[in-house]
Amino acid sequence: MPRTRALSNHARSVLAALLDAGAGWSHGYELCRLADVKSGTLYPLLIRLETQGYLEAEWQQPAEGGRPPRHAYRLTKTGVQLARDNPPERKVAARSGLRTATT
Repeated sequence: MPRTRALSNHARSVLAALLDAGAGWSHGYELCRLADVKSGTLYPLLIRLETQGYLEAEWQQPAEGGRPPRHAYRLTKTGVQLARDNPPERKVAARSGLRTATT
């Protein structure tokens, strides 16, 4: 499904974290931490990317007993291309706070 809107920097950061994971699976908590995104932003984003065909998602059973299954995510081929085409914007420190710098 072709994109019609530009990706937010949150989406770009999440895609970059998933791209760094390669073919491995990533969990939501890990993605929140790596992409510096709150869960209320992350999970709707993951659902949209999966619906659009950019992510695979699966429930994984825990390695240790007594823990619930976890949802895991990884990029599809089209997701890898989307992530490569849309790197996150870098942030640089400035006196008035953080500002976005394009490369």
